[in-house]
Amino acid sequence: MSQYGPSTRAVRAGQPEARDEAPFLPGPTFAASYHLRGDPSEHADVYGRYDNPTWRGLEDAIGALEGGHALVFASGMAAASAVLLECSEPGRPAVLPSDGYPAVRAIARDYLGPRGVPVRFVATDQEAILEALPEAGLVWVETPSNPRLDVVDIAQVARAASEVGALLVVDNTLATPLGQLPLGLGADLVVASGSKHLCGHSDLVLGYAVARDPAGIERLHAWRTLAGAIPGPFEAWLAHRSLATLEVRLQRQCGNASALAELLAGREEVSKVRYPGLAADPSHALARTQMRVFGSVLGFALPDAEWAQRFLDRADLVIQATSFGGVHTTAERRARWRTDDVPDGFIRLSAGIENTEDLLADVTRALDAANMKGC
Repeated sequence: MSQYGPSTRAVRAGQPEARDEAPFLPGPTFAASYHLRGDPSEHADVYGRYDNPTWRGLEDAIGALEGGHALVFASGMAAASAVLLECSEPGRPAVLPSDGYPAVRAIARDYLGPRGVPVRFVATDQEAILEALPEAGLVWVETPSNPRLDVVDIAQVARAASEVGALLVVDNTLATPLGQLPLGLGADLVVASGSKHLCGHSDLVLGYAVARDPAGIERLHAWRTLAGAIPGPFEAWLAHRSLATLEVRLQRQCGNASALAELLAGREEVSKVRYPGLAADPSHALARTQMRVFGSVLGFALPDAEWAQRFLDRADLVIQATSFGGVHTTAERRARWRTDDVPDGFIRLSAGIENTEDLLADVTRALDAANMKGC
């Protein structure tokens, strides 16, 4: 479906051919066992841990959007763990972001080392990543990074990784396949949490991996089968159904995020506003070259933790919650997790699909109410 635009592909990808009296998207297949006669290798569906027609429909859709061969998992961390543990090579270092997703760092720290894979943690910084590449077997980048929203030149890192024979893995959760296409820029693998933008309603947990090479996805499929890191068929069906509105949701979310970033950048009490779509953002020039849209997530800092909490408590439309990418606008003070190198007053905000003017008014009221001079 590469000849079609992103919204058309999101609506139609992975759906079966039209057939009279059939639904557009068949319902989920609930099966632990299937009728099975003869040689199992001659059948696609032999047991519920191995495969499921509902998974395959979603995988076809995600593969069409990301431009590769997709495999769905029970969660984003199930996908990340499969890639880290199956694709790392003993004796060859794995390069990972020191400011990346905390659970990915924990898997690398606690499980790769004992398997004979040295781990090099570096900041999400182009030069730092390139300097860490010699002898590496796997390179993992988040771009934009979470929660600081730094951007990496995927094509340049892909070329450098290829020169040393390393696999490049890109976490595409923040950008989504409608925001950027890492495989098209030279990455070998993409991982993402489908719980965020892909599903978009904050009601299910899912993950996926996509490989440029079909052999790479077969390797991960074998891992998923053995580990049992499989999604529920209903969750996979809900995710596939949600894909149809991905581009529509993302347009509104990105528009709201951009408007909020502009508002926040003009406030005296706000500092460290980060959003790749802002012309003044340090990542803006690079982001423009590889991103189609700049995402729903932005970051900013208020003077201290108490100030940030007053802002969150006084907002009506901004829900206090972790995660991002849903239709509701959410925010949290990231330092409360003690996993990110951010100021105590740093807030990560995920713009939802509310009316822009309502969000701007709500955030303005909350900032005014939280201002020390007004207390």
